[in-house]
Amino acid sequence: MEFDCKAPANVADSLTRTVCVKKTQQSVLNLTILGIFAGVYIGFGAQLATLVTHDLAAHVGLGLSKFFGGAVFSVGLMLVVIAGAELFTGNNLILLSVLDRQVKLRGLFRNWTVVYFANFAGALLLVLLMYWSGLWKTGGGALGAAALKLADGKVSLTFLEALARGILCNWLVCLAVWMAVSARDVAGKILAIFFPIMAFVASGFEHSIANMYFIPMGLVLKGQGLAEVSANLTVGGMVVKNLIPVTIGNIIGGALFVAALYWIVYVRKSKKEA
Repeated sequence: MEFDCKAPANVADSLTRTVCVKKTQQSVLNLTILGIFAGVYIGFGAQLATLVTHDLAAHVGLGLSKFFGGAVFSVGLMLVVIAGAELFTGNNLILLSVLDRQVKLRGLFRNWTVVYFANFAGALLLVLLMYWSGLWKTGGGALGAAALKLADGKVSLTFLEALARGILCNWLVCLAVWMAVSARDVAGKILAIFFPIMAFVASGFEHSIANMYFIPMGLVLKGQGLAEVSANLTVGGMVVKNLIPVTIGNIIGGALFVAALYWIVYVRKSKKEA
């Protein structure tokens, strides 16, 4: 059976010499706007996953509940890739262009820095809008209580747990982006994105940008008396207990296990053959 998609070597070449290079040439203004979009889009997926799963396990079991949460969360990356936005975790693939000397390290760090904080701003914007919407009161506050417990769980991980889950997460996220680039139409991109993203969310892996929505949402709901939480649920706890180890893990999973290793297999090999 033949599929109408680009071969892995063609994807590697396209990302290395075109897509990732263009990302480093964007103005700071464009990166900021598109980064804010991505923070909001991933936040859309995060809030939808919270809504769908907050009471689902009691009806279909924990495993299926996690599956449905991952299924609806995938809309976030679909919006990023198809509508257009700059997502820090996907941009870990820019290392392909650095290794191929198409882009300098300062171009990579410029992109990552601007996009990371723009993603954070976008996620916080959605947190504010969701709080003002009052939708967290759904089910007599059950939705808000679920969001609160979810945030508390994320800041209660050990450093190693958060790091490992971050690696596993962005390995799948960057593979989703990789496969989306291989697809030649929108339907193909949707299918390419759906399965890896569903897998990472259902498995319980940690995504730094999604957590910029999940944890602040818990922080703003903390004083509503919806559920008891640990002392870790603070701004400091969010940064130290989750965002730092998860971000490091995301970089390892995306930049090393996808970008660097695929560069060795496909790009470096083709240059040596040439």
